Amino acid sequence: MNVIVFGATGTVGSEIVKQALAKGHKVAAFVRNPEKTPISENPNLKIHKGDVLNPKDIQEALQNQEAVLCALGDGKIGKVRARGTKNIIGAMNDKGVKRLICQSTIGAGDSYENLNFIWKYVMFGFLLRRVLPDHNLQEKYIQESNLDYTIVRPGALTNGAITHAYKTGFAKDLKKLSLKINRADVADFMLQQLSVEDYIRKSVCISN
Repeated sequence: MNVIVFGATGTVGSEIVKQALAKGHKVAAFVRNPEKTPISENPNLKIHKGDVLNPKDIQEALQNQEAVLCALGDGKIGKVRARGTKNIIGAMNDKGVKRLICQSTIGAGDSYENLNFIWKYVMFGFLLRRVLPDHNLQEKYIQESNLDYTIVRPGALTNGAITHAYKTGFAKDLKKLSLKINRADVADFMLQQLSVEDYIRKSVCISN
């Protein structure tokens, strides 16, 4: 499948690129800085230099793509995810690309009740106070679109190999969670969505 990855040099995005290539997909990596792309030489990899805040860059990169995987991030700033995703949605509509799989976060939307005290009042309440509103707006744009979307809400991201040892699609008020998950597992789960329809036009939490 021809897939494009936005946020391809990020910690999750780079895992998506690596795993997608290993599965035999033809991958377009959309990046601001090509030199940061973890894989530079692969016959199935094409690098698109561009800015997600520039709709023209996105439209050019979406040519001949079948699905979009979005793993945008901007640290604690809280400005890029929603604006960039809105531009991606617009370009997808223009190019007739329907499938969008987007990384968000546990705590966004109706999954807020999954958060414990530390995450509600210290992490998202103080340290990452700009991040959650940005994710919420990002999800709002996606949910109001006519795309075949899946919003993936992982817990706090950790390092490690793929384990598949995580819970998915649990109730919004389930408390017995570590609120952590490997980046490799997140990427693996997102790529699984290319071949299943379980979570089309739905949001799904994943966490250990």
